[in-house]
Amino acid sequence: MKRHRPVAEGARIYNLFPLIAGPFDRWRPHLERACGMGFNWIFINPFHQPGFSGSLYAVKDYYVVNPLFVADNGLPPMEQLRRIVEEARGMGLHLIMDLVINHTAIDSPLLKEHPDWYRRDEKGKIVHPSAWEGDKCVAVWGDLAEIDNECSPDRENLRRYWEDLVLNYHEIGFEGFRCDAAYQVPDALWASLIGKIKGIYPGTLFFAETLGCTIEDVVRLAKAGFDYTFNSSKYWDFEAPWCLDQYAENAQWAPSVSFAESHDTNRLAEELEGNVAAIRQRYLFSALFSTAVMMPIGFEFGFRKRLHVVSTRPSDWEETGIDLTGFITEVNAFKKGHSVFNEDGPIEVIDCGNDRICALRKSTFDRTESALLLLNRDPAKEQAGRIESFPPLFPEGVPFFEAFLGPNTRVLSGFSDFSLPPSGFKIFFSRENV
Repeated sequence: MKRHRPVAEGARIYNLFPLIAGPFDRWRPHLERACGMGFNWIFINPFHQPGFSGSLYAVKDYYVVNPLFVADNGLPPMEQLRRIVEEARGMGLHLIMDLVINHTAIDSPLLKEHPDWYRRDEKGKIVHPSAWEGDKCVAVWGDLAEIDNECSPDRENLRRYWEDLVLNYHEIGFEGFRCDAAYQVPDALWASLIGKIKGIYPGTLFFAETLGCTIEDVVRLAKAGFDYTFNSSKYWDFEAPWCLDQYAENAQWAPSVSFAESHDTNRLAEELEGNVAAIRQRYLFSALFSTAVMMPIGFEFGFRKRLHVVSTRPSDWEETGIDLTGFITEVNAFKKGHSVFNEDGPIEVIDCGNDRICALRKSTFDRTESALLLLNRDPAKEQAGRIESFPPLFPEGVPFFEAFLGPNTRVLSGFSDFSLPPSGFKIFFSRENV
């Protein structure tokens, strides 16, 4: 059973949401901007032909490109995809494809070609995926048909179909796969699929999308062989214990991905009513909290309109007057340069005498590098705190530094009082042989 091992460099993922990017021939500026900000992976939501609803996640044909992304340049659609993937890889970027295997569109040809691949109710009708809150069904997706990955009488051919799908897109240039609704797919299938692909292409990464599932499900997926799971730190209030408890439980098995917003959530700028300092703080926290970070297109400009899997279009691009690209570039470079921010190493809460300030000490697994993050939870007022004796927080005999998002550091010693502006932050770190 795989245990979590540190990686040299965590994934810094830019989510290029294709409906706002438009046809493939318009993607290059977005790729260049992502590369310039220091992202090393590009995650692309489904670009396949959708069913009647038009939802990106209602895939009708996995081997046909969504017409919305086909440029009018005379090239076959799949060749257009290959070329933009090659452009991204030429910039040093790695590509992640959204792998949706829990369901297909209700009008997918697969229903007629392979009827045994689908779940049916006691009356023999196709089962639609649904969402439940306790005993109450709160949503049913009528445009989707649920795949029976666990009990299909033809599941060996079904498994081979998924393997061939991943191998096909790996050949095109996708080195990572974000597995949608991963917890709704049997562990045995994931273990088999991941094992098969890694046996051929060992460097392939699999990311388990875990929105809405329990920590037990997250750990279960990590044990099934996923390289990354997504954590829930986006929803943390910097106070309740659940986030760090979940982090510690999952950290034994797999590194995790943080995000300040995603295509499944409201825009952070909308939630924070355009408070730029608070937006900056939240991105900093998401980038430094865990091994990997993901950021959707438009976050860097404070977009406030939520991404929609059916109706979003390039015309939804916003002119906000906000530009966080420089700050995000600094944070990503700072993350890349410190091992402690490329591991899901131990995190503990430190008392600084002010409950409006979240103080977190994070260490590498081998304890050779540590960091202290101070975050002012108050978006309106300056807050002050005091750390009683810094040295016990860091390795004995090793100097520690106040780190700015830039090249300057200064050695600190003894006691320290500090103050933080509204939604402000400070970072201290210590590393052997600094």
